[in-house]
Amino acid sequence: MNAPPVLPTRAGKDADKYLLPGEDVVLATRRHWAVLVEPTVRFLPVFTLGGWLLLLDPDNAVTSVVGLVVVLGALVYYALRVGEWWMRHFIVTRRRVLLTSGVIVRTVTLLPLRRITDLTWEETFFGQILGYGSFRFESAGQDQALRHITFMPDAKHVYKEVSGLLFSADWGGAAAGDDEGNPDSERSPQAPAPRRDTEPIPPLRPPE
Repeated sequence: MNAPPVLPTRAGKDADKYLLPGEDVVLATRRHWAVLVEPTVRFLPVFTLGGWLLLLDPDNAVTSVVGLVVVLGALVYYALRVGEWWMRHFIVTRRRVLLTSGVIVRTVTLLPLRRITDLTWEETFFGQILGYGSFRFESAGQDQALRHITFMPDAKHVYKEVSGLLFSADWGGAAAGDDEGNPDSERSPQAPAPRRDTEPIPPLRPPE
């Protein structure tokens, strides 16, 4: 039996808060750092422009105030993007997958493993170089909130873990069980089939 994974501090708090008693965590990870490349590319030119305006003419109140506002705005934007990356975690248990996110307001999106009908794994050219990929979940023809997760680190390992839970009975219940991943043996016993009125009535015993 594999030892439980060591969870990041934030993911550990989310697991304690949102998981059910006895629900084992198979893996928990935040998105790849490459998700910050686009915000960084947007942040640096604006921050540089604001710094240039701030230092262009210290005696000019207009350019100094504009430069300060631009610098502060760029810093707030970048801090929110970094904070969102740091706080968002993809958690997989033997019953469901969860995505926790939000810096100020926490949001938890979940999908039971039993409802996943198809799993698509995609690696772009840069994803193969940097080591990230994307997952797409399909669930019974419904438009799920948790259906496309991008920038997953070590995507090959995550894909094997999730696929094992979905399609292998050795992983303990996602391939056979109820919607929460409980094995069939834990289901309530079925009631006996009702007697049909068309069945013949047993003959009466003759009097002794």
